[in-house]
Amino acid sequence: MTENSTGAPHAVPSDSPDLNLAGPTPATDPVINTANERLEDGVNRCPKCGSTEIQLRVSTSKLICLFCRHEWAEAVIEPLVTGEGSIRDLTGTTVTSGASDIQADAEMLTMKCSGCGAEVVVNTAEATSSRCHWCRHVLTVNEQVPNGAVPDAVLPFSITRDQAIEQITAFAGKRKLFAHRRFVREFTPGNVVGVYLPYMIVDSNASGDVQGVGEVQTRRYTRGSGDNKETVYDADIYRVDRHVDFTVDDLTLESSTERANMNAFVNTNNVINTILPFDTKNAVQWNANYLVGYTSERRDTDVSALVPALEHQLLSITRSEVRDSVKRYDRGVRWETERLTVHGTRWVSMYLPVWLYSYYHEEGGRAMVHYIAVNGRTGETMGSVPVSHWRLMVAALTTGTVLETIAIAILVAS
Repeated sequence: MTENSTGAPHAVPSDSPDLNLAGPTPATDPVINTANERLEDGVNRCPKCGSTEIQLRVSTSKLICLFCRHEWAEAVIEPLVTGEGSIRDLTGTTVTSGASDIQADAEMLTMKCSGCGAEVVVNTAEATSSRCHWCRHVLTVNEQVPNGAVPDAVLPFSITRDQAIEQITAFAGKRKLFAHRRFVREFTPGNVVGVYLPYMIVDSNASGDVQGVGEVQTRRYTRGSGDNKETVYDADIYRVDRHVDFTVDDLTLESSTERANMNAFVNTNNVINTILPFDTKNAVQWNANYLVGYTSERRDTDVSALVPALEHQLLSITRSEVRDSVKRYDRGVRWETERLTVHGTRWVSMYLPVWLYSYYHEEGGRAMVHYIAVNGRTGETMGSVPVSHWRLMVAALTTGTVLETIAIAILVAS
């Protein structure tokens, strides 16, 4: 049976989105200073005993002194960034000091140990802490060096390594039947790594306009007979215009080009997006000791390079916001033009916690890196495993045979 329309609208070329990003030039953009001034000297001491042997205690998401066992946490970043204003009041582009543009020559940092006065050089591209070779104090990079290594805030892990291993094991176990036999043999969830991934957290004040054509069905009937039968419908056609004003709070954008690479032929980076969201409202001011025992990936993307990704998501939100208002068009609405106006944005650089299991698989000359990711705050888990194609084929053939047998049995019974 075919279906056509007796009242199809005339074809209108689809326009590309019309984007209007309001705001001052980067040179005049306001900057919010988020530097942790308490840690200016590079020696992060326990506030109770002065020791520098500090690390994260995952069960409480707080820092703990390994000498006196005192626990504390840095201040939540949200009040410092937002102040008393509302997202609705945002105009132009506001960036935080940790989200400033990256400078290629800002990787090497010389720190002076406040314990003995020695100078220690830290390659911030590789680490955010180092131990003084004289007095053994731990020096942490708390200065917001313009190379993307030090963000404004960090959201600490609250899911332990053992909990992550359980999640990953359960995820892979459910897919064991069709998994590649080599993966089953080599699967070692104990190789999971806790990593802080770099993101930009964006607040936005925006407006969207969409125009298109909507159809309301008025009559439906059948013409012809036998094999020439076709269903026809009549419809009223309307021009549909919608405008929406909206704000977005804590939109999460990847700021690592490696993780933003969604080439499904070489990796499964896309699974990391499926473990969102994170409770970014609980992120705290930067302190390098939150990273002790974990790895991190440095931000390598500036705000300007992330604007297209922001626009794409804001347009998706615009379409979603107007969806309820066009339900009466039961034949649907075809949007032909879109316009987005961004009145203001605020950008915050943040490290978010992810437990990551990776597996390198090569078959037929084609290499693929599979990931299983666990949200370090909620435990949400998603991933991919290499599949055995012949097992899938056998299952498909078996299913087809069973269905065919059932169909024959039904015919015989009738």
